[in-house]
Amino acid sequence: MKQKLLALILLSFSISLFAQPQKVAIENTEKGMKLMVNNQGFMVNGINWDYFPIGTNYSYSLWTQSDEFIKQALDDEMSLLKNMNVNAIRVYTGIQPKWITYIYEKYGIYTMLNHSFGRYGLTLDGAWEGNTDYSDPRVKELLLKEVTGLVQEYKDTPGLLLYLLGNENNYGVASNADKKPEAYFKFVNEVAKMIKAIDPNHPVAICNGDTLYLDIFAKYAPDVDMFGGNLYRGDYGFGSYWEQVAGAADR
Repeated sequence: MKQKLLALILLSFSISLFAQPQKVAIENTEKGMKLMVNNQGFMVNGINWDYFPIGTNYSYSLWTQSDEFIKQALDDEMSLLKNMNVNAIRVYTGIQPKWITYIYEKYGIYTMLNHSFGRYGLTLDGAWEGNTDYSDPRVKELLLKEVTGLVQEYKDTPGLLLYLLGNENNYGVASNADKKPEAYFKFVNEVAKMIKAIDPNHPVAICNGDTLYLDIFAKYAPDVDMFGGNLYRGDYGFGSYWEQVAGAADR
């Protein structure tokens, strides 16, 4: 009886620990930088993930389906990812906090929560703007409100790994006739500071297109913890990417 009681206590304790929000941080020492989750080094084996049944397109959202359908889809997909030793997925906003926790608790997979941050345009004063101008006060007000609400909703979610802003937004800035990368990175930094004021337990990252404007990022976005990049370098591979980022931005 005592053994059964002890087993139940230990099981309850382990479950309660597993369900707690994580403390995620960047450790920076003379040996280099390391992502830490609850004071343990964490190597990301990650993948971009979304769910689109055959015959659907970008307008489809898994997260508006029934709970039964979502659960079945996640069980089908996450079991495959777990077999690949994936421990983190990158998911755009729309996923509800409970599913981030479900994925983590059942499959041990963390979620990088990705806000597009105006990358694909937005609606201002009832009109669609396809090219986001980050110097526009209306843009800043709208995105700041969206991201603030996001962080307030998700900050205590078990399974959340970090906040990721954008997807190659620097390419969108480059295609703007006015080319205002300084305004973009200054605003990114403003939002990063806001995120960390609300949630000091999860890092903030951006997803840049390769190293375009890396120098401007380094100058104007010191409060962004991590510099992520989409690289399309063919046979050249990553090349000197790691050295470039570390040398220019110490990130």
